[in-house]
Amino acid sequence: MTVIIVSLFLPYTVYFDLPKRTSPQRPVLVRNASKIRLGEYSEDAISLFTTGQMTPRGARTPAIATENEEFFLSNRSVHDDVHQVTKDKSTVPISDPHSPTWGRRTLTQPKSRAGGLPSSSISRLLQTATRNHDHSILMRQAAALDEKRDRSHERALKEAAWTIHPAEQGNGGLRNAINGATEAGILKDKILVGTLGMPIDALDEKQRTEIAEKLANEYDALMVPVADSDFDGHYSHYCKRILSPVFHYQIPDNPKSKAYEDHSWIYYKRTNQAFADRIVKDWKRGDIIWIHDYHLLLVPEMVRKVLPEAQIGFFLHVAFPSSEVFRCLGVRTELLKGMLGANLIGFQTDEYCRHFLQTANRILCVETTPDGLQLEDRFVNVATFPIGIDPGILSRKREDPEVQEWIERIQTKYEGKQLIVARDKLDHIRGVRQKLLAYELFLNQYPEMREKVVLIQVATSTNEEAELDATVSHIVTRINSLHSTLEHQPLVYLKQDIESPQYLAMLSVAHVLINTSLREGMNLSSREFLFCQDGRYTKKKHGSLILSEFTGSTSFFQGSELSVNPWDYRQCAEAIRKSLQMSDSEREQRWTKLMEVTKYHTAERWVSTFLDHLAKKWKDHARRDTISIPRLNVNELVEQYKSSSRRLLMLDYEGTMAAFGGQDSIIFNLPDRTRQVIEDLIADERNIVYVMSGRRPDELDRLFYTIPRVGLIAENGCFYKEFGTENWIEAVDMKKTVEWKDSALSVLNYYRDRIEGSWVEERYCSVILHTDKAVDQVGASRQAGECANHINDSLEEQRVHAVPVDGGLCVEALDWDKGTAATNIFSSIRRRKEKIGAPIPEFLLVIGDSREDEAIYRWANRMEEEKTIKNVSTVTVSSRNTEAGATLGQGVSGVLSALQKLSASS
Repeated sequence: MTVIIVSLFLPYTVYFDLPKRTSPQRPVLVRNASKIRLGEYSEDAISLFTTGQMTPRGARTPAIATENEEFFLSNRSVHDDVHQVTKDKSTVPISDPHSPTWGRRTLTQPKSRAGGLPSSSISRLLQTATRNHDHSILMRQAAALDEKRDRSHERALKEAAWTIHPAEQGNGGLRNAINGATEAGILKDKILVGTLGMPIDALDEKQRTEIAEKLANEYDALMVPVADSDFDGHYSHYCKRILSPVFHYQIPDNPKSKAYEDHSWIYYKRTNQAFADRIVKDWKRGDIIWIHDYHLLLVPEMVRKVLPEAQIGFFLHVAFPSSEVFRCLGVRTELLKGMLGANLIGFQTDEYCRHFLQTANRILCVETTPDGLQLEDRFVNVATFPIGIDPGILSRKREDPEVQEWIERIQTKYEGKQLIVARDKLDHIRGVRQKLLAYELFLNQYPEMREKVVLIQVATSTNEEAELDATVSHIVTRINSLHSTLEHQPLVYLKQDIESPQYLAMLSVAHVLINTSLREGMNLSSREFLFCQDGRYTKKKHGSLILSEFTGSTSFFQGSELSVNPWDYRQCAEAIRKSLQMSDSEREQRWTKLMEVTKYHTAERWVSTFLDHLAKKWKDHARRDTISIPRLNVNELVEQYKSSSRRLLMLDYEGTMAAFGGQDSIIFNLPDRTRQVIEDLIADERNIVYVMSGRRPDELDRLFYTIPRVGLIAENGCFYKEFGTENWIEAVDMKKTVEWKDSALSVLNYYRDRIEGSWVEERYCSVILHTDKAVDQVGASRQAGECANHINDSLEEQRVHAVPVDGGLCVEALDWDKGTAATNIFSSIRRRKEKIGAPIPEFLLVIGDSREDEAIYRWANRMEEEKTIKNVSTVTVSSRNTEAGATLGQGVSGVLSALQKLSASS
């Protein structure tokens, strides 16, 4: 069994041994600084204080910020484009890496041939197509020089030697998890699928082939070739500017989001299709396909169309937003359907699972359960699988002498200070601005702490966030200008990432780690901080963790962290004070509880639980697929029937014993053949016959008044009349039912008025919104989805849900179904055995056709598994995936024919 692990970036890339540039220096272009407008940010505009409040007692002399930057950069290369990279394949990346921008490593890799992205403004985009730009002489000179340099660079590429190196791009948490699971023997046979994380258009076919062969033969990695323009439109624009903001609760098309998506959606589809084609090409029967993250949402469905029997899992590493946010995407339906191509969809937290189910229910109008979604032809499981760190790999990395060296250097430099550390990408999602404002508030509220505390903020800057960069820089300057002395600087702001040894050393010596993300899937940096606070290499241990309540980790730490709302600056400032002044005993107690969670939810456990769950659910899906389910062997059924001294038959009515009619015809029209079959079965004293329906008890009484002995189950299990009796038994609490029905009716009536041609049917224990005769079926489906979402949210505590049915939406209780009715009926049979010695049935036959029958199939299957009943047969006449053990063709006619053979055999 091979696990095919699919992510956007492979953990490997290619570096070319190119000569140093000798061409003339490119003319310096002065960019339009109107976006930044540093002068517009007054003290009042971005500060929490008035000038008087900000001015501390005594004069302050700003420290030189570059000293601290140079301290961390002392061992770094002077070339921004070239980083020191080890050739060791086992290099351990930081779990939350801040990857360099795609296509920017021009000294060791090809330069992208992708054109510039269209303007964020639609009007400018249209103008650009028809307007001739009047370039300045300087710009034309720069363009000509760039073109000449590119040609020279590409010629050198064709002749240069190349080597495979660990990649900086990609998901470090996933990479560490794969490495850990491989070492533990969980992933014995795996193949990695992804891109090289670099432009490839400049490479000739021979180079691409050689690189692909080397990756496949030596690294078990399959390269997905994606054109530069496709990848740039997919990754740089659609993923980073549209999908990522939405998944982190930033609505597209706000004035600053650059979310003009139409032009980049086509590139997103092309890239996903390239991945799907690569997977299909190398898939072998029995392989497991595991697809990762929001970059590849369409791949599961694309693969499913070609490989309907494949075992496909999908895991989303980032947060999944509420339906109100996700529905703002123009291609929301396509993205959801793409994800639903998987057998199992995994999320970091229960909250994200719930959001996904609500969104699918609302947008696609599909039936959802706590375990997943019921599609027409199959069931898609949804579950929570929190990712973690790999303690073994991290322990070995901490033994690196370079880590020890940096621990000593940092301890020496900041001796006597309490260190607060943070590492974030500088974007609107990570909350760096909110963190610095809270820190400024802390310094102003607690002046006695100013010269005792240092915040080291590592922030990876991006070109797309110029305004935020300017704002944060202004806050940094103000804090250090007002609170620094000749000997102390309270804020060290590093506008570049740091190396892994520096990062681990910083976590080891810190007193506090602070994270103020506005939304984040899990945040593994907090787990790494906790692991490094064991005191193994430093006297400092059991550091405090300040964590945004909007990260996935907070749902597992159970309050042992200091949880904060990043928008509540006073709460954040108070959390900083509390973390620094906390007693050693409380600090240790909190750290111990946090470490229990960290050691339990490891990367190794994440991989094993997901793959085990996927294998189990895939087997369940395969068993329930009607293609896999055998046809009912009527002759074998007859033999079992004949050999049994007591028999229990539970038969669905609508669509099984009689063709489904309208509201009126179903009540007053009992077909003669159906009546005769039921009477023949009841005539045998060894038989107990029940007919099941979603209709009200009074309707069934009028329908079966000519067959008084037949047992009846009404409203899908809420009421039942035992075989041979005349009185109905209420299985539900009618008082509670009336309460939730009043609430449901008000919602349904509201949507009824909005859907022309719809009407509401009220039953005793359920309410149905019929939309089959609606004038606008597309609009009716959308409104029904919103109605279901509304009811599921508002009535969840009352154990009520709304589920799509053929031609409408049904609101019913979760605790009562045909399975619970069957349980009550069988309990009554057992009581009769105890009282009068009546025999227990040896033969059980359940026949149905719809989703309402799945509950009684499960009950019957348990009867068989527990060997309570000797011969059990569950039969469906539908084509949907099912819990039934056999199928029967020819619909109602086939069912009646089979039942006639049974009655005739006795």
